[in-house]
Amino acid sequence: MKSLNTQIFLRFGSAPLFLGLIFFLPAGTFRFWQAWVYMGILLLPMFFAVLYFMKKDPGLLERRMRTKEKQKRQYALHAAAGLFMMAGFLLPGFDFRWGWSQVPVWVVAAAEMMVLFGYVIFLLVMRENSWLSRTVEVDRDQPVISTGPYGVVRHPMYLGVLLMFLSTPIALGSWWGVAAMSPLPLVLVIRILTEEKVLLRELPGYEAYRKSVRFRLIPGIW
Repeated sequence: MKSLNTQIFLRFGSAPLFLGLIFFLPAGTFRFWQAWVYMGILLLPMFFAVLYFMKKDPGLLERRMRTKEKQKRQYALHAAAGLFMMAGFLLPGFDFRWGWSQVPVWVVAAAEMMVLFGYVIFLLVMRENSWLSRTVEVDRDQPVISTGPYGVVRHPMYLGVLLMFLSTPIALGSWWGVAAMSPLPLVLVIRILTEEKVLLRELPGYEAYRKSVRFRLIPGIW
């Protein structure tokens, strides 16, 4: 537990510094107000969520610390997603510095709310599924989760991630950042398709769940 607490402190404690570097260094100023609002929307819920799960479900946090994929293809997808997201985080700062985009304040505010909405979905998924891991794997005695968000789509975590990160560049006041983040949906689709092959092969009951909940990511669409 002490080791886990140390990992949690280092991982989440460094988040403000990491975000500050990738936002304010490219912007060349601390007057990048969209970044301050974005960091507040992201970090405040994160702080309380970490405290909640440290008390209620430390095993979930331990699983979320795992980053080593067992399959090379999943590792490549993880790396590609990270590359696109990093570009989507860095470009808005340069955009702010050089004034490439003119995003209305009300559009920025709407995007910030979409980021928050996506993050709420993500947190609800974490509360519902204690087996949620960063990597594609099935643990011993892992059950099929079909309640809460999992009763709507089979991969609600990716839905939350998609809403968060596609809205992020606009929330940071940059149209150019949207272009950098745009390949992310394709990466997630490929990851979902390969992940479902693992779940069908290794998770008992997943086939019946797949037939019960038809849509993978977006209700009524796919």
